[in-house]
Amino acid sequence: MNHVRPGSFLTLHYRLAGPDGDDLINTFRDRKPATLAIGAGSLAPAMEERLLGLAEGTRRSFELAAGEAFGERNPELVQRVARAMLERYGDPDEDYAVGDVVQFPAPDGAASYAGVVRDVGADRSLLVDFNHPLAGRPVTFEVELIGVL
Repeated sequence: MNHVRPGSFLTLHYRLAGPDGDDLINTFRDRKPATLAIGAGSLAPAMEERLLGLAEGTRRSFELAAGEAFGERNPELVQRVARAMLERYGDPDEDYAVGDVVQFPAPDGAASYAGVVRDVGADRSLLVDFNHPLAGRPVTFEVELIGVL
């Protein structure tokens, strides 16, 4: 029987639920297992740590404390973005609303990052929260290991 180690390839079902118990991801329900490699960044490090040493066929549920899975909220990651930047990197005619997710290119140009609009200023600038939506919040991580290589 195989056990999860650093670098293992896994086929698994998992469920991630927020503090209210609502499913954010649930492959059990979708009946489509996920495949991933430990250490590749598909799961938060705290979730990967929970999997290490588990045997193929194991089903477990873990409670991760506030901030453990996705870090603490960082107030410096809530920033006002000028309209000129939005027009330069996005659709200049877009009307943003509170709750919208906005994508920005990373400085290297090869990747992007996203933030959630928290406020739209009178000048059409945006207050954008770049924290992970679950930063500073507890989560439940349930897993069933189908295969371990």
